[in-house]
Amino acid sequence: MIWNPKYEMMPRKDLEELQLERLKIQVAKVYEKVPFYRQAFLKKGINPSSIRSLDDLSKLPFTSKQDFRDNYPFGLMTVPMEQVVRLHASSGTTGKPVVAPYTANDIDMWSEVMARTLSSAGMTKYDVMQNAYGYGLFTGGLGFHYGGEKLGATVIPTSAGGTKRQIMLMEDLGTTVITCTPSYSLIIAETALDMGIDLSSLKLKLGVLGAEPWSEQMRQEIETKLPIKAIDIYGLTEIVGPGVSVECPSRCGMHIFEDHFLAEIIDPNTGEQLPYGETGELVLTTLTKEALPVIRFRTKDITSLNVEPCECGRTIVRMAKITGRTDDMLIIRGVNVFPSQIESILLEIEGVEPHYSIIVDRERHMDILEIQVEVSEEVFSDEIRKMEALEKKVQEELESTLGISPNIKLVEPKHIARTVGKAKRVIDHREL
Repeated sequence: MIWNPKYEMMPRKDLEELQLERLKIQVAKVYEKVPFYRQAFLKKGINPSSIRSLDDLSKLPFTSKQDFRDNYPFGLMTVPMEQVVRLHASSGTTGKPVVAPYTANDIDMWSEVMARTLSSAGMTKYDVMQNAYGYGLFTGGLGFHYGGEKLGATVIPTSAGGTKRQIMLMEDLGTTVITCTPSYSLIIAETALDMGIDLSSLKLKLGVLGAEPWSEQMRQEIETKLPIKAIDIYGLTEIVGPGVSVECPSRCGMHIFEDHFLAEIIDPNTGEQLPYGETGELVLTTLTKEALPVIRFRTKDITSLNVEPCECGRTIVRMAKITGRTDDMLIIRGVNVFPSQIESILLEIEGVEPHYSIIVDRERHMDILEIQVEVSEEVFSDEIRKMEALEKKVQEELESTLGISPNIKLVEPKHIARTVGKAKRVIDHREL
């Protein structure tokens, strides 16, 4: 189902004309209202009249997460506080949080793109959506909530946690769609198994999962254990929250809602724009945000863009699954390692569970990489020789792909700490 065919199936030429019209308005607004942007424009020797075509996008300055921190909390806002109807914020685990203000029109726009998101994933007004994203300052809970209601579906606002109760509600209320993080969906599956409940006997059929990186191997694991059709989504607090892009059932990339978010790919080292199809860092510009317009935000996410129309009928650009981030890339003894690489390898190995921790430390000025991996009940209860063989296999597979030799520690089932929010996969003691 296509929620808004006018924009999701708009001819590219018409879409680009709309994007340019909206870009000009946003650029003029931030130049006039936000000292940070005005100074950044002047430093580059440009002003709003410099933007005459979409090719001129490259003339505009970038915005970074550090710029949000430097202007905390409201320095990038373009409207007076009396026009702000809601505030959200990121977790702030790496410093001051990113504060996201919304006007009433911003909330309407967000609800619209979230309705598109859920519709793209395969949800309809006849579905019962159990929303297990966290409510509160985190954008996930309320973003999905408003999108589900806009779509006309029945929304159960469970928030994250209380897993046994979540499963009871799935049984009793006829949940057909679960929305949560990928890692939490596996916790649900694991808990249901412990409770002796066969999830395949429920009405549950679809999962709309995001807020953390996950691999194709983890998708297969989720779809086997729940079982559901697992759909990937993408969003970020700086831009709107969830609702920037989503897969359709074809699952050949995530559709970006380009009438609201202008996407480009750059070389993360030089900042130069790259053509469609090439892999680099995703940069996003908001085209309709009122309270917090953002120009060329460097997401740090590594992906590529495909402009070819999708078999679902949408003409909007598709972004490939995120393969890593330029800022969570680990450099171990001079080798670049992405956690997503490690996950993909682990989940290809029989006997390994989709729960792991990556621990980085430094001994005598040498980086040490340890990967703790849960094994299945069957493997753990088997003879020591089989555990040793599995450990050797994991070691060899990782060393072959990563180019370095990590220390492997196989641990018993449920040893790795579970979380109802974003899974914390990496513990880097070198930062202490």
